[in-house]
Amino acid sequence: MKGFFPIFPIVLATAFTAASAYTVSGTVKDNKGMPFKGAKVSLLKEQKETTTGDKGEFYLQGAEDSPGDSITTPPDAIRSAAMPGFISINSGILSYSQGGNAPVNVRIFDLMGNEVFKQSLYGSGQVDLTSGVKAKGMYFAQVTAGSAKQTLRFSSNGSYSATFDEGNRALLKEVQPGETLRVVADGFDTLNVPLGTLDTNLELTLTAAATEQTPAFGWEKKNDPVPSSGCGKDPQLSKSGQFKFTWTYKGASTTRDVYYDLPSNYDKNKPYRLIFGMQCMGGSAQNVARGENYYGMKPFDKDGSTIFVAPDGKCHENMCAPWEEKDYAFFDELLAKLESELCIDSSRVFSSGFSYGSMFTNGLSRNHQHVLRAVAVYETADVNIWLPDVVNKPIAWMGVHGMNDKLCTPEMGKSARDTALKNASAEGKDATKEKAQESYSDTHVCYDYKDVDQRFPVKWCTDNAGHQWDHKDPGQWESWVPKTTWEFFTQF
Repeated sequence: MKGFFPIFPIVLATAFTAASAYTVSGTVKDNKGMPFKGAKVSLLKEQKETTTGDKGEFYLQGAEDSPGDSITTPPDAIRSAAMPGFISINSGILSYSQGGNAPVNVRIFDLMGNEVFKQSLYGSGQVDLTSGVKAKGMYFAQVTAGSAKQTLRFSSNGSYSATFDEGNRALLKEVQPGETLRVVADGFDTLNVPLGTLDTNLELTLTAAATEQTPAFGWEKKNDPVPSSGCGKDPQLSKSGQFKFTWTYKGASTTRDVYYDLPSNYDKNKPYRLIFGMQCMGGSAQNVARGENYYGMKPFDKDGSTIFVAPDGKCHENMCAPWEEKDYAFFDELLAKLESELCIDSSRVFSSGFSYGSMFTNGLSRNHQHVLRAVAVYETADVNIWLPDVVNKPIAWMGVHGMNDKLCTPEMGKSARDTALKNASAEGKDATKEKAQESYSDTHVCYDYKDVDQRFPVKWCTDNAGHQWDHKDPGQWESWVPKTTWEFFTQF
């Protein structure tokens, strides 16, 4: 009986005492079911690589030999010195001619070394080895005739190699933990396939990559990172600490303290989210960083995806001078320094702040839409400081306000909010006319505006608290503000 399988040249070994080999093979098709030529196929842990052929086929082979092992590659035919006869294996077909009553013994094993087929052959004839197995996959065959022996591995794709030791044990190369087969092709999503064995045959289908439309302004949600010029550079900063930053504006130099925290697993080649925390009146950058954990957000960075920075404001002895035009130049110079020295995702830079710090953050939201993805302001106002002219570009904006705030009144906060709403309104909409749900009780309410561009959401959170940033619901020990802000920032 003869079955049909695609067959490739055979490699055989006779002297094999402690070697292990593997063949990972298969085909790659595109999303229309057609064979894909030229896809890059890699075994990541084994560091082996190939490309698919005309029919989308690929083969990755390897072997590890212990010192002193002897491997030979004889012709396909083997002969027994003990008796006349002839055995050959060609294209998966075993041909035999054996004189006398001595048999040709054929045994087939699966990947786990279990015997799945055994037959003794007499006289002359042919046997298709693949007919001895029921399922498609990788198998091992051992053929003996008297003192002559051939050992080989075969699969439905016809790849053969020696795989038995002298004790008739199948030699399986141990797969490294986390081994992955990766397929990369232009115009298609990268395909990662976890492997539990290195002896396998795969039929893989690529998925066409979604075409990301680049908007006229801003980015689509979940866009690919935009690496800054600092990516690939060894950081000059330690994991966390403080540095003096000096910049010059209109001929005058100023120095301020800047506190920061890098992820403990910082990778110079990975672009990170950047979040600024701006201090309040009577506070300090040190308190924002070390006391308040950047308004409570840092503990939510479980996977170390964010760089946090807190710069000092214009403060002295618990008093802060109003923000001026030069402070915006300070922000620009500081951001440029960070992006040139650290690996930052330039499309995911955010700013937050409370009171005095929220006024500056809100001021940045008026004309820094090209570098800031979103802001979160707690008890803000758009008065009492130098404010840049509004650039008519949208920005994602989140406000938290206590409706009983007597310092930065709700009206002040709403005025700042409406500027953001006007710029973020969806085409043909005026989000400033949308009435938000608000809370005048101890329990907060957050309202997400509907009439805005979904790429630039606006969120308005209220309760009846006074002038504070860490609002809490009744019976709650922890503020709801940090988690809400973190979720707002990380949606992008």
